[in-house]
Amino acid sequence: MVPEQAGGSPAGDPNPDDGAIADDALNAAADAAEATIARLYGEPLLRLPNDLYIPPDALEVFLDAFEGPLDLLLYLIRKQNFNILDIPMAQVTLQYLEYVEQIRKSNLELAAEYLLMAAMLIEIKSRMLLPKRQDELIEDAGDPRAELVRRLLEYEQIKTAAQQLGALPQLDRDFLRPSLPVEQGLAPVWPHVDPHDLQRAWMDVLRRAKLTQHHRIGREELSVREHMSAILRTLQSNRFVEFSELFHGQASVPVVVVHFVAMLELAKETLIEITQAEPFAPIYVRLAYSPA
Repeated sequence: MVPEQAGGSPAGDPNPDDGAIADDALNAAADAAEATIARLYGEPLLRLPNDLYIPPDALEVFLDAFEGPLDLLLYLIRKQNFNILDIPMAQVTLQYLEYVEQIRKSNLELAAEYLLMAAMLIEIKSRMLLPKRQDELIEDAGDPRAELVRRLLEYEQIKTAAQQLGALPQLDRDFLRPSLPVEQGLAPVWPHVDPHDLQRAWMDVLRRAKLTQHHRIGREELSVREHMSAILRTLQSNRFVEFSELFHGQASVPVVVVHFVAMLELAKETLIEITQAEPFAPIYVRLAYSPA
């Protein structure tokens, strides 16, 4: 026998009233979810506010935006892979007029620019459809589409160049110029320099100077004739001059060599005489004796 609870229902059996309440709550939540049209700050919005204003243009379907009549005409030609040098005027004119009719309903001022081009297309189409007269056959005026083709090609070149320029990175659009604030004090703060640091810097300067130094070799112009004249002037004041005394005052080896060559030239021309009394005795130089 199952004991009964205070409410009169057997222990362990669910209360049928509780199940009904749970079902009602689920149904109410489902109805509220279906009735919710939006959420504002996380709270469900069951109905639109009375003061909500929706402008008429908010639900308008926007067509492809074009920069002008030539842009629209070029779009129609390129989209269908027409040859721009042989435009099928009938198809292009029909599609163009359909677009103009769409924008005329919403913006009459904008449609005025496109209507001018539409009139030009209709004129070209009519000139191509009309039969040519006899005088026109003789003097052919050319293709009536030529001027339109020229304008389309020029416009396409300018548009392509503009797109290439627009693809280049631009300041404040594709990248930003970095800026870093610099704090400047009124009183300059000088770094402390140690004497050893100054010594090391000086040694580094000397080391680099030795690495970059160059040894220059110059050419000294020496004249044998001048040295011959100098030897003759020396011998004119002295009767005998010792060989080593002739080289006093000659500072460098090249000068000594040239001075010795000058003495040999004088001896060769018999202008001087080189004498020695005995072996290993001093050598003397004197002017050559010339009889009167």
